[in-house]
Amino acid sequence: MTPALTASAFDSLRIDAVPDQEALRRVYELPSDAAVRKQMTELTEQTRQLIGCSSLVLVASVDAEGNCDVSPRGGPAGFVAVLDARTVAIPDATGNKRLDTLQNVIATGRAGLLFIIPGRTTTLRMNGRACVSTRPDLLSQLTAVGKPPASALVLGIDEVYPHCPKSLLRSGAWKPEQWLPADAQPTSAEVTLAQLRMPELTIADIEQAEADSLKYRYE
Repeated sequence: MTPALTASAFDSLRIDAVPDQEALRRVYELPSDAAVRKQMTELTEQTRQLIGCSSLVLVASVDAEGNCDVSPRGGPAGFVAVLDARTVAIPDATGNKRLDTLQNVIATGRAGLLFIIPGRTTTLRMNGRACVSTRPDLLSQLTAVGKPPASALVLGIDEVYPHCPKSLLRSGAWKPEQWLPADAQPTSAEVTLAQLRMPELTIADIEQAEADSLKYRYE
C-alpha cells in the first residue's frame, strides 16, 4: 500500500482561500482606465519593435486536464518572427525533447507569452490561439539559430499589452550589485543530481553531461 502523503501548507491554506472573483475584487481597487485601455488585439509599430528587441520569451500553456506549464524560449534579439499584426512565430530550438509546451498547445490550442528584454524593465504580454507548424515555407524564415527549426509555435493574438515594470524593478534583475553570489545558491549540477535520485551518479557526471549538452545548445 502506498503511504499517505503528508498534508502540505497548501492543503491548510486552501481551506479558507478566496472563494470567487467577487471576493477577490473586494480586496483590490479597480484597475485604472489606462491599464484596461492599453490591451489591444493587434501589434502596433512600437510593440513590434519590442518583440524585435526581445531575446527571451516565457511561454505559458495548459493541457486538456488543466495542468499548467511555463517554459523559456531564447535566441538572438528578434528571434521571434512577426508574421503580421496579429500573428507571431517562435522557432523551437532543440531542448530536452519533453515537448511539454508543444503537446499542450496541440491539446488546447492556446498559449500565453511574456517577452523580456535584457536590461529593460518593459515587458510585453501576449495571449491567444496557438498551433504548432511544420510548414517548410514558414520554418525556412525562422533561422535565428543558424538553421530551420523542427517546428514553430505560432500564436494568433487575442490580447497584447505592455506590462507594468514594477516586478522587474523590485527584483533588481538587471542590477548585478543586487545579485546573490554564486556560492549562495546550489549549482545547476547539484539541483539536477538531487532531482534525478540516482545514487550511482556524481556531481562530476552531471557537470560533464551539462558541458556536453551546451556544446550543441543551438542545434
